[in-house]
Amino acid sequence: MPITDLSLFSMLRTRMQWHQERQRLLSENVANSDTPAYRPRDLAPLKLDQVKPALASLGLDRTASAHIAGSGQSEGSRFGGYDVRPAGIAVNLEDEMIKVAANQMDYQAATTLYTKSLGLIKIAIGRR
Repeated sequence: MPITDLSLFSMLRTRMQWHQERQRLLSENVANSDTPAYRPRDLAPLKLDQVKPALASLGLDRTASAHIAGSGQSEGSRFGGYDVRPAGIAVNLEDEMIKVAANQMDYQAATTLYTKSLGLIKIAIGRR
């Protein structure tokens, strides 16, 4: 099994892809800020069922019937495989830039975790 097929790496790749799609959507909002009647959009937060294939090997299953089950897909359009929801009536550039900055920081955190995890595995197998 390749190292990149480990569940941790799969989860981080899913998270990074979500941030890439969100960045693309936020950049569309900024680019269309002067377009009349344009409504900004944002991605719905990443759900557990979208990451579940990676989590399946971690054993995150319902262990009792009293536990809360996962929710289904939300309604709305899809963007890059993720749910999109309207963010407001008009584009507010300040709000969009704050979202862009927060998205960039979250993406950098995921890439740092990915890189550090690869480094730890290399140390464990003696290939530093």
